[in-house]
Amino acid sequence: MSGNLVIAIGRQCGSSGKIIGQKLAEELGIKCYDKELLALAAKKSGLCEELFQTHDEKPTNSFLYSLVMDTYSMGFTTSGYMDMPINHKIFLAQFDTIKQLADEESCVIVGRCADYALADYPNLVSVFITAEEDDKIKSLKELYHVDDTKAKDIMVKTDKKRSSYYNYYSNKKWGDVRSYDLCINRSSIGVDGTVKLIRNFVDAKMEWNKGNQ
Repeated sequence: MSGNLVIAIGRQCGSSGKIIGQKLAEELGIKCYDKELLALAAKKSGLCEELFQTHDEKPTNSFLYSLVMDTYSMGFTTSGYMDMPINHKIFLAQFDTIKQLADEESCVIVGRCADYALADYPNLVSVFITAEEDDKIKSLKELYHVDDTKAKDIMVKTDKKRSSYYNYYSNKKWGDVRSYDLCINRSSIGVDGTVKLIRNFVDAKMEWNKGNQ
């Protein structure tokens, strides 16, 4: 396990979580991984990248969930246990890739249960970003060039998918304050204010870790 700083960002749809992650990474001089993680996981696992796109942050059934837990408890990896359903392979490939990234470099990772995968890493900072509904709808309208009704539909369906995925593969609850180090309402302080707040929290946690080693 490395001493690299990893900031894991969970986010509601329309909350500007990806933009915040990118700005934060740029200010810290590190990389931000969102969709880029899918390409890395595909390359490392030898699976087709299109499969990762298709199954991105989508839950599977309870049988596959039990397989995931059983496989990790027995120490198998994607490369060592190939006779499993495709959804299982994809989840394990992302899980392994997140851990490898954390061992290799400091970075920001958006979504994909990164906080759960790295729960035992001392320099993990887990953040959840939300925003007021009107702000989220406005952001989605601008991003996708749609009307209010379509923007709300995108928001609701995406959050449902992310919540189901996170709750399924972790032992925590998506969006629950107890699951994160820091929860921020972006509507209260804006994108730049949110980036600044996370940076201040990171500094405080690193200082705390040094004093308690």
